[in-house]
Amino acid sequence: MKPTPSSAPGFTLVELMIVVTIISLLAAMALPAFQRIRQSSQDKAILNNARQLSSASDQYFLESGNSTVAIDDIVGPSNYVKALNLIANETYPDSFTQGTTITINGVAGIRTITYGP
Repeated sequence: MKPTPSSAPGFTLVELMIVVTIISLLAAMALPAFQRIRQSSQDKAILNNARQLSSASDQYFLESGNSTVAIDDIVGPSNYVKALNLIANETYPDSFTQGTTITINGVAGIRTITYGP
């Protein structure tokens, strides 16, 4: 006996639309959470860079007796910090002064992060 067209196996258009709607709702709920986690991890990595720069500048201050140092004097293959990897297209200061805070601008184009010694 042949199956009739109405009893053929498969999914109806309504069932497929319901599944697509459910997947869309789940994605809409997960996307903001993913963005918050991404922003948080970027901020932590940038703070770690600032911490390393602060530590390197303190070491430079101790060794040289100067109270200001250019970033090129502490970052480089033969300097205190071997490489400074940018996380979110941020901009670090060109120089560091002993005892002042480090302000990193343009984090992901919109945020500013400050690290105090």
